[in-house]
Amino acid sequence: MSVIDEDGEQLGNLLIAKALQIAQERELDLVMVAPNTEPPVCRLLDYGKYRYEQIKKDKKGHKSVKGLLREVRLRPKIEEHDLQAKIKKTRELLAEGNKVKITVRFRGREIVYPELGWQVLKRVAEALKDEAVATSQPSKDARNIALTLAPVATKKSQEANRDAETEDT
Repeated sequence: MSVIDEDGEQLGNLLIAKALQIAQERELDLVMVAPNTEPPVCRLLDYGKYRYEQIKKDKKGHKSVKGLLREVRLRPKIEEHDLQAKIKKTRELLAEGNKVKITVRFRGREIVYPELGWQVLKRVAEALKDEAVATSQPSKDARNIALTLAPVATKKSQEANRDAETEDT
């Protein structure tokens, strides 16, 4: 099998026993990175450190995802301060570039008064009219009323578009 050391240098084709001996001398692990090639390729590395860095890299990749659909849940009898806190959180999500689904959930006998839910959604939409646009009309299903908001293009991108148009003419 072909063996690569921790610095990326080729050690050449070695027997398994010899490769394992070198790994033990250097206090590293022998990891097969390409078992389907001819000859198979193994690498000397600290496997624990390697796994830690892989997990860290995967987590970093997940954080950078933009444009996700995030959800903010409300109740029809929400107090004013609580509503303002939810609106603030929605603004933060929209500023990150995410779409936000505002859901008003009804529990128990609250379902008898759907107009309270519509009023809450209307207040949220009114508060966010400068930062977001509704992608569809509010929809009502069994015990929820939902409205999806998408971020409005930022002023900088609008100015860039306007400058590009003036340069073209």
